[in-house]
Amino acid sequence: MGNKKKILDRLGIGRILTRISHEIVERNKGVEKVVLVGIRTGGMYLAQRLQKMIKDIEGTEIPLGVVDITLYRDDLSRKAVPRLRETTMPFSLDDKRVILVDDVFYTGRSTRAAMDALMDFGRPECIQLAVLVDRGHQELPIRPDYVGMNVSTSYQESVEVMLEEKGDEDQVVVI
Repeated sequence: MGNKKKILDRLGIGRILTRISHEIVERNKGVEKVVLVGIRTGGMYLAQRLQKMIKDIEGTEIPLGVVDITLYRDDLSRKAVPRLRETTMPFSLDDKRVILVDDVFYTGRSTRAAMDALMDFGRPECIQLAVLVDRGHQELPIRPDYVGMNVSTSYQESVEVMLEEKGDEDQVVVI
């Protein structure tokens, strides 16, 4: 792999998630109808962290789901045999304020696939998108509602979010 440039460390990730947690509570005027759904795999760990932080703020544990977008991707035919993983949605999304969580926002295609998948679990009141890093190369008319950090990258670069939950040290690097 090429050169790695660290753009966020453990403390930086923690500060960003704390800010996003407060923004979610403020924008939704509490958490009464709010549910978190993490996109497998990077978004699910961040959604778990947000769930804990929001509980610390509001004293209420909001429902948490995980969505696997593999079968909803528009590049499915270009890939080898897809690896399906579990979607866990232990609640209906009907009339809920869904906070969709992902680690990196790039083109918007993963977000579109996730929104398609969510519709199989009900009809939400709204879907809001929270991302740790926005790379700024959107190809679809989708924009995150909560952005931890905007990072300008070239198409040749990639952004990797490494988390303790995946056996790494918490950090974000540009490669």
